[in-house]
Amino acid sequence: MKILTSKLNKIIVLVLSVLLIGTLGYMIISGYSFIDALYMTVITVTTVGFSEVKPFTPEDKVFTIFLIITSVVIVGYSVSTFSEYLVSGKLFDYFKYKKVEKEIAKLNGHTIVCGYGRNGKQAIVKLMNYNKDFVVVEKNKELIDELESQEYLCIQGDATLDETLIKAGILKANHLITALPSDADNLFVVLTARQLNHDFKIISRASNETSYSKLKIAGADNVIMPDKLGGDHMASLVTTPDVIEFVDRLTIEGETTANLEEIYVNDLPKKFLGKTILDLDLRKQTGCTVIGFRNPDKDYIINPEAHTKLVQNAHLIVLGRPEQIAKLRELF
Repeated sequence: MKILTSKLNKIIVLVLSVLLIGTLGYMIISGYSFIDALYMTVITVTTVGFSEVKPFTPEDKVFTIFLIITSVVIVGYSVSTFSEYLVSGKLFDYFKYKKVEKEIAKLNGHTIVCGYGRNGKQAIVKLMNYNKDFVVVEKNKELIDELESQEYLCIQGDATLDETLIKAGILKANHLITALPSDADNLFVVLTARQLNHDFKIISRASNETSYSKLKIAGADNVIMPDKLGGDHMASLVTTPDVIEFVDRLTIEGETTANLEEIYVNDLPKKFLGKTILDLDLRKQTGCTVIGFRNPDKDYIINPEAHTKLVQNAHLIVLGRPEQIAKLRELF
């Protein structure tokens, strides 16, 4: 894209330079007015064959010969370069990239997903189920083509580089998920992302136990080890199968249905701030039940008391059937 932009800019500069040199030349050498000089330059450069404003002197003819030769070379270069990009499809890719860039610039509070592998795809499905905006960063051109065919916002590039994350809108993002296959790459992404945005949440994938502490020190808020979680989950199906199957049912059941929802207290109507969970009366209004409370210090309370106060920056974890969750979303 940089090469394409630089060449297009070069073409524009060269064409404008010819017009400027020709106009100034005719004004100085022939004494033409600006309009007459511009007219003579345009008909000379485009070789349309209209008559001169006034008969040429030898000096005019010499300058015109110079202008014709120069313009033929520049116009020939411009046409060949433009045709090359038009035939190869790079010009189309350029405008498509510009369109994606504008759409990303409109986002605010979105999630950046680095890597479109197995974990990245699962993360995207979950984000889509909850109608969350996201941008995918991926190096592989084939995977980028797949993302574009599904009309996902994506950036082709190295997620460890500042400029790639900036293009993905990291300065206005709320979350970043790095699911690259290499722990070293994930570590670089976390370091880079944390330097660019100090206030958003970073979730990183890790394969090795030794990478966990390094990623946390680098700035990751959460480090997920898929292999460890998978083994633990399988063992739990042996020790407490009914509990695990019940918990599994609390997550996404379909494309848009869920049994668990998170409510940010700051998003509630102001009349509830400082009130209690009992005053909120979710059970009566929606049928949902509050099963968890996270205070501003990020401490979790399971099955909180009804008199727990709804303070700013706290979160409620709510349980309900899909239709009850849907009603909850409508109300709040």
